[in-house]
Amino acid sequence: MIHIYYGDGKGKTTAAVGLAVRAAGCGLRVLFVQFLKTDSSGERSVLGKLDNVTLTNCPLNLKFTFDMTAAEKQQTAVLYRNIFERSAATALSDRYDMIVLDEIFDVINEGMLAEAQVYEFITNAPKSIEIVMTGHNPSPRFLAAADYITEMKKHKHPFDRGMSARKGIEF
Repeated sequence: MIHIYYGDGKGKTTAAVGLAVRAAGCGLRVLFVQFLKTDSSGERSVLGKLDNVTLTNCPLNLKFTFDMTAAEKQQTAVLYRNIFERSAATALSDRYDMIVLDEIFDVINEGMLAEAQVYEFITNAPKSIEIVMTGHNPSPRFLAAADYITEMKKHKHPFDRGMSARKGIEF
């Protein structure tokens, strides 16, 4: 089935991590793919220690997309297309039970990955694979294809008061 966690609120990745931990704890094999995150994101150290969870590589350093030059954005897009293509092939060939595509909608919305390519993967993947996607503003066709949709709605966040993201809480 297809799961979507989206919205402007906190907790999208956290929900996906929780589902991956539950699946791994029940013996399911999970491929966890992250976009727009670095290897220092806090959940990675714990997920990497779990049996049945495979993490794809993340860059060691990465700017926010709004800080990237056009050339940096283009270079990052090539990286993410390669990560997605390898991950999709791995999920299918190595018989994973779940694939998490964390921040996939943001990569699509930034034009770094073709929506059609991701949509083709999720609609043609074997029905035995749980597909979990997170991010902001999924297109209507992703919403229509999903079996589970959870919207995280921000009502209040310290960022609105100018507070930076805190290690262990937001990343």
